[in-house]
Amino acid sequence: MGSDPKRIQVLLPLPLAGPFDYTALPDAPLVEGDFVKVPLGSRTVQGVVWNMSPQNSDIAADKLKPIMGKLDLPPLPDSLRDFINWVASYTLSPAGAVLKMAVSVPRVFDRAKKKTFYRLSPDLPEKLTAGRRAVAAMAQEDVPENMPLALKTWAELAAVGEGVVRGMVKAGQMIPVEVMADEAFPEPDADLAGPILSPEQQKAAQHLCQMVSVHNFKPVLLEGITGSGKTEVYFEAIAEALQTEGGQILVLVPEIALTAQWLERFEKRFGAAPVVWHSELTPASRRRAWWAVVRGQAKGRARVVVGARSALFLPFQDLKLIVVDEEHSATFKQEDGVMYHGRDMAVVRAMQSDCPVILASATPSLETILNAESGKYDWLYLGERHGSAILPQMKAIDLRLHKLKSGIWLSDPLRDALVKNFSNGEQSLLYLNRRGYAPLTLCRTCGHRMNCPHCSAWLVEHRKGDRLSCHHCGFSRAKPNSCPECDAKDSMTACGPGVERVAEEIQVLFPGARIAVMASDEISSPTQMREMIASIARHEFDIIIGTQIVTKGYHFPMLTLVGVVDADLGLGGGDPRAAERTWQQLEQVAGRAGRAERAGQVLFQTYQPEHPVLKALISGDGQAFLEREAQEREHHKLPPFGKLAAIIISGADYNAVVKTARRISAHAPKNKNIAVLGPVTAPMAYLRGKHRFRLLVKAERQVKMQKTMGQWLALCQLERGVNIQVDIDPYSFY
Repeated sequence: MGSDPKRIQVLLPLPLAGPFDYTALPDAPLVEGDFVKVPLGSRTVQGVVWNMSPQNSDIAADKLKPIMGKLDLPPLPDSLRDFINWVASYTLSPAGAVLKMAVSVPRVFDRAKKKTFYRLSPDLPEKLTAGRRAVAAMAQEDVPENMPLALKTWAELAAVGEGVVRGMVKAGQMIPVEVMADEAFPEPDADLAGPILSPEQQKAAQHLCQMVSVHNFKPVLLEGITGSGKTEVYFEAIAEALQTEGGQILVLVPEIALTAQWLERFEKRFGAAPVVWHSELTPASRRRAWWAVVRGQAKGRARVVVGARSALFLPFQDLKLIVVDEEHSATFKQEDGVMYHGRDMAVVRAMQSDCPVILASATPSLETILNAESGKYDWLYLGERHGSAILPQMKAIDLRLHKLKSGIWLSDPLRDALVKNFSNGEQSLLYLNRRGYAPLTLCRTCGHRMNCPHCSAWLVEHRKGDRLSCHHCGFSRAKPNSCPECDAKDSMTACGPGVERVAEEIQVLFPGARIAVMASDEISSPTQMREMIASIARHEFDIIIGTQIVTKGYHFPMLTLVGVVDADLGLGGGDPRAAERTWQQLEQVAGRAGRAERAGQVLFQTYQPEHPVLKALISGDGQAFLEREAQEREHHKLPPFGKLAAIIISGADYNAVVKTARRISAHAPKNKNIAVLGPVTAPMAYLRGKHRFRLLVKAERQVKMQKTMGQWLALCQLERGVNIQVDIDPYSFY
């Protein structure tokens, strides 16, 4: 007689409240973290064993369904399951929605098909043809441990025809070996010599390597001025972590498409490329990378992964180090679905994995600086530019004095500097964080503005394809020849500049110049970005016009002038981090100038030269600016001196959205340490066909925000078709 089934809980990668109860045989070889197949209604789904001994379940045992089988996968590590639970609790998201980010790979649960590869036989005859001798010599000299390779690979490496290799197979001189179809990634070599570091860099690198060798959780801020060599310093920590058997390293970057130079530097330093992870990979590439990570210490594992914020949820078996490059970047914040901040969650992931985490930046976030000042984080500072490079000179161009002519966006001083730079054979960069040709198109006759039909947003004109596009929902239409409102012919005019319009002005000013536009509309893949960066570094362009994608840590030896077309852009609005974010962006883009032997200069076009951000940039006293920012935020009890959360209510039915928003407001907690602002229509009141309202919750630091909001929202019934999202510590207020 068999034993009674055992109750277990399985978490499904679906936006459901928690794990579901199932049964398994008592002697079933299951552990927490195992991947299993289970029934859900009329379908079969995959999930993860979340609890082998659930308590206080109110579902009768005879109502439970048995699991359908265990999948041939290593179990999800305890550290990742703890991380998923933590993120779900912190963001007030269903745990299943967080798990989905860890398994959001097509066909991830399917075993890879096997392929037949070949390795050289140890018993070769003394006499071989010239072609076969070439294959044998190549195998003995260049192929590690007689690794099995595909026929085509053997032929390419030995520079012979595939017929030569096929003949060796037929003669028994090549031995067939069945391998998984997912080819192994080459392992980085930690023993390769790195560049010679300065004494300042050596001291920082030694500190990081010591942290890695201890194998304990510890955050450290690696701050360094632009061009100080932060990357080479934390590469030494990566080399140290690679020395551990099976240890894995995660490097987070704000946008993977912008890491072309970083990837080249990594491959030069370690002899092999890292495993790359981001949403633009093909399904086959994502699957291969996921399996390489989950293999843990098995052969072909992923030792170093560089990826966007979603790489935090990869199933690392043995994390030894996490690096967050450009930790200040706002793009680490996930703005939909599970709303989390990649930098903050990287610190939590490191804590769950008991490993150090390096936060690297030339312009660290105020939150990170305060953690370093309090001693919560270690703090390393690099204050010297690498080699002979010196910091650029910075000046403001007061547009109240140097007035712009109609239809012209570059002032006379900036134009003069561009002319001088071009005549000297040096490169210039113009920065404007606004894509397209113009942010607004309106009718000169009646004043009608071209709006998106699905969003509360103006349509942005793009000269490529002569179209108007919405940068929020992707709606696009041809630019009309007449006004849709008054039918006036040829009355639609562009208002304001985007990078395309600045490029048009440059083409008129410099008809012989080689011009490049760097914006996400023009560059959509890592390959395109790599080609563009290489072309600029080879001085194939004289003038570059770009958006914020040019603010990353690129090194262009001949780039000596940076002109910021609109330094005031981003300083307004209700975002409490607006000034800090603008300072970071402008400091970063200014750092592109004069990174080699030639001196650089940066010119800021502004109507507010007295603004604290501009004064900090020009004086070089970023510390004073950040101290003032901290005082302002502390006075108003804003993060990190207080807590913020946003509640976004959305739906297609305006009345239902309003009713839900008012109901949520009516149930707001009565607590002197909590202020609830709203509900009000969101600045982006209509987005992707849905009406939107917002509430902002402001609380003292001692308030347990998640507990308070969880209890509050549990009291509020939603109207049909209405969704709510909770954003803990919001970074956007649209």
